[in-house]
Amino acid sequence: MTTDEHAERFTLLRPLLFTIVYEILGSATEADDVLQDSYLRWAKVDLAGVHDTRSYLARLVTRQALNALRAGARRREDYVGVWLPEPLLLDEHDASADVVLAESVSMAMLVLLETLTPEERAVFVLREVFGFGHDDIAEAVGKSVVAVRQMAHRAREHVRARRRRFEPGSAARTARITERFMAAVTTGDLEGVLALLAPDVTWTADSGGKVIAARHPMVGAEKVAALLLAIIRSDVRVEAVNCNGAPALAAYRGDRLEGVFLADVADEKITDFYVIRNPDKLLALAEPRRIRR
Repeated sequence: MTTDEHAERFTLLRPLLFTIVYEILGSATEADDVLQDSYLRWAKVDLAGVHDTRSYLARLVTRQALNALRAGARRREDYVGVWLPEPLLLDEHDASADVVLAESVSMAMLVLLETLTPEERAVFVLREVFGFGHDDIAEAVGKSVVAVRQMAHRAREHVRARRRRFEPGSAARTARITERFMAAVTTGDLEGVLALLAPDVTWTADSGGKVIAARHPMVGAEKVAALLLAIIRSDVRVEAVNCNGAPALAAYRGDRLEGVFLADVADEKITDFYVIRNPDKLLALAEPRRIRR
């Protein structure tokens, strides 16, 4: 078989493979590295023995993603402040018609997946998001089918207990509330901002210790509103972007991207802000990505 055929099969499935790895790692940059390494391994495979390219490559990238996740565990333990997943800049309509895909890459879901073990996270992603069979997943994570079924059940219950059920149309609701919120913030309308925040709204910032940001989550509508208005008054330009399947706000000082604000919405109120300020993680926003399920 030719190298061209290897490349053609891999390229066709790349958006799906990238999405799998990104959801396991929470990092677009590391996902790119995993895919590059996986392709080099794939290029050495005899295609005559590959009967299902999608399953084969999903297993391959999952194994490599788990290796990367375990290798990076120490770095995350030593991370300064709160570690948040890298934001993902999407094409304007990418994932908008697939509510399962949009929910699976949301910042709130990725943060929740961080509370699972690496194997549970991989099993949940492969089973609940992409619908792979237990046999394929068992081979990908190096566990028995029985163990995979147990992990899938634990992970599903863990997520269900901590995350409200995703409702179709909530992306449109988030867009509407984000638009109203952006108008209130940019005009300095304190009452308008407060009206859109849940009383116990939480502000979680990730700076990696490289820029100034709160190192611990901040809770409370008045505190969060005051901080947001102070940021806007500091000569920052705010633009709307599509990050992780939902509207988000990008803050610029001149031409330099200073941070990205992703909001989680429930009952017509913003319940969480996830603020990415680590310059290294903002590099992931250099170009839009394509995701698939």
